[in-house]
Amino acid sequence: MSTATVTPDIAAPTGNLEITVSRAELLRELTAAQSVVERKTTIPILSNFLFEANEGTLTITATDLDQSLKTSCAAKVKKAGACTIPARKLYDYIKLLPEGEISLKLMDNHWVQIRAGRSNTKMVGMARANFPQVPEFPATGGFKINAASLRNMIAKTIFAISNEESRYTLNGALLVLKAESMAMVATDGHRLAHIEKTGETLEGISGEKKTLIPRKALGELASLLASSDAETLEFADDEQTLFFRVQGRVLTSRKLTGQFPNYEAVLPRDNNKFVIVRSEDLMSSLQRVAQFADERSGAIKIRLEQNELKLSAQSTDSGESEDIIETPYNYDPLVVGFNSAYLIDFLKATGETGEVRLEFKDAQSAGQMRPEDANEDVKYRYILMPMRI
Repeated sequence: MSTATVTPDIAAPTGNLEITVSRAELLRELTAAQSVVERKTTIPILSNFLFEANEGTLTITATDLDQSLKTSCAAKVKKAGACTIPARKLYDYIKLLPEGEISLKLMDNHWVQIRAGRSNTKMVGMARANFPQVPEFPATGGFKINAASLRNMIAKTIFAISNEESRYTLNGALLVLKAESMAMVATDGHRLAHIEKTGETLEGISGEKKTLIPRKALGELASLLASSDAETLEFADDEQTLFFRVQGRVLTSRKLTGQFPNYEAVLPRDNNKFVIVRSEDLMSSLQRVAQFADERSGAIKIRLEQNELKLSAQSTDSGESEDIIETPYNYDPLVVGFNSAYLIDFLKATGETGEVRLEFKDAQSAGQMRPEDANEDVKYRYILMPMRI
């Protein structure tokens, strides 16, 4: 564990940091930062927030060594300095205080005094020198990305990321940036979600830039974007680290090493049988039928015949169920099996509105699903490996 290097004006002697801050502003930033704090850590300092006060600003840092979040708010700084405070305890305590001003003061032995109205609390902190160094956002080489586009891409792919630790190159989503488009891909080997947004202007990119973003960082990024009204965010990277700046907050993440698989090779080319159904009809049928699928595999059968789509499932434990959706279909009959949970994930991601198009080749080949909408600049598709049934 590297100890942080401290500059003279922040290397405050014990008992030095003394600030007053608004409860609402402090709570807002603690809420943003607390999700990064390591819950079950063997390194006690990682359970703490680092507070640094200087020239009218309180900077709050949280890290679990894989990722970090640095955020700040205005403060009346009576004495500049730094301290660390147990994150969970502080967050829970500040939530219970009434609105108004809060004073924080570093005491002897790394204790921190917190006063608000008639409440007076002292919390046991730890030495600031033990807090790990967090990488700084690079001065050059960043890209501006449209916040709404990125947020949509994360929502449409994050659920398809693999949870298997052993397949670590699949534990993230691949972001592909080009001068006029951006795309995101995620797969767990059984299914793949791919979304591409054209009509973007990304300055400073020639050719394409591919970056693998870990699932945990995508989750943090999604909540940062959800709680911000920023139109753009800044993205940069160096050899080890990814950096995302959303307004005044900086999220860093350790890079995933290794090659993301060649996903373009598995994108279906000749799925020439298709059917279009209303999303909510398909969702209702799936949820009913899936109750009777085998618990381990979740397998359901899709049967396409003259102008109908038939969903069915059976298991020795629970029985069997069948649902029929009437819809135009004029190709050869087809029977194919899929994991019902994977189908439901896709419909949830598309918002269960409008129509979806299901495209097939045969019972052994991957199926493709996509929203049937007229949105020309966003192409979203979901590829599913079939199951033997």
